[in-house]
Amino acid sequence: MDEIFIGSMLASTLRVSTPLLLCALAGLICERSGVIDLGLEGKMLFAAFAAAAAASASQSTGLGLLAAIGVACALSLLHGFACVTHRGDQVVSGVAINMVAAGLTVVLGIAWFKQGGQTPPVAADVRLTGLIPAWSEASGAVADLGPWFGAVLGHGLLSHNVLVYLAFALVAAVWFFLERTKPGLRLRAVGENPAMVDAAGVSVAKLRYMALLINGLLCGLAGSYLVLAQNASFSPNMTAGRGYIALAAMIFGKWKPLPTMFACLLFGFLDALAIRLQGAVLPGVGEVPVQLIQALPYLLTVVLLAGFIGQATAPKALGLPYIKER
Repeated sequence: MDEIFIGSMLASTLRVSTPLLLCALAGLICERSGVIDLGLEGKMLFAAFAAAAAASASQSTGLGLLAAIGVACALSLLHGFACVTHRGDQVVSGVAINMVAAGLTVVLGIAWFKQGGQTPPVAADVRLTGLIPAWSEASGAVADLGPWFGAVLGHGLLSHNVLVYLAFALVAAVWFFLERTKPGLRLRAVGENPAMVDAAGVSVAKLRYMALLINGLLCGLAGSYLVLAQNASFSPNMTAGRGYIALAAMIFGKWKPLPTMFACLLFGFLDALAIRLQGAVLPGVGEVPVQLIQALPYLLTVVLLAGFIGQATAPKALGLPYIKER
């Protein structure tokens, strides 16, 4: 196993893990406030479409990011209006968001761009690029330190765009917010005992709407990453179940930021490995079907998460609408 392979696997793992991590942190914030969010997939998908449409039309990275965040926040507020204000079923609302996003992005894509649901490619100068050149292109000090430093440090760790580093920095930020700040402690409390929070004179609805807005912000970043960094354009259902994997990672992490990050890195590693297994030939079997290779990271992630998760205790008020006592 040479240094180029290790550096390439590390770089691919971090890139694939980034949208999962952003989406999983979004679900974590929301569910720690007591609101189930099965709509992560739909929010990320609609945010990806909004980012691609806005960025390709305006040739602006900033407008693409703002469009993605705005659409995801609007969907989060819609979820809150149904579940927090009107105390609707949180599971049904989340599934409805996924179904609407899957259909409406295709309909709007066909109506606006007439490319079978796809958007025009985002220009190269609009897309997010690495902060430091890749190891193979570097001529600076990192490459001069030797092949291991160039491949592992240069390409594996230092060749990514700003959203990759932001996603992993947000793990520490979310932990600090939930564990060390007054709004974060109140948000956790409303997910455990909303009646106690209400009795202290703090609005349960406002705290849950605050969590939903943070949720929308992070889902917007996750969706925009898919088209501004990972792919060049939007294609129907391009999230490919990542929202559900992020939800599984959050549960595997027991609603805690750091274990959730490791679960996302696990899927990222398996996905990166599956890409390199395409075209592999097994003795006596022949070439492995590409469909099996593509399904492998999802299957292994589910098996590993189900086998090693142990007992995960959800917030006590998760999924329960709060009815103020008179």
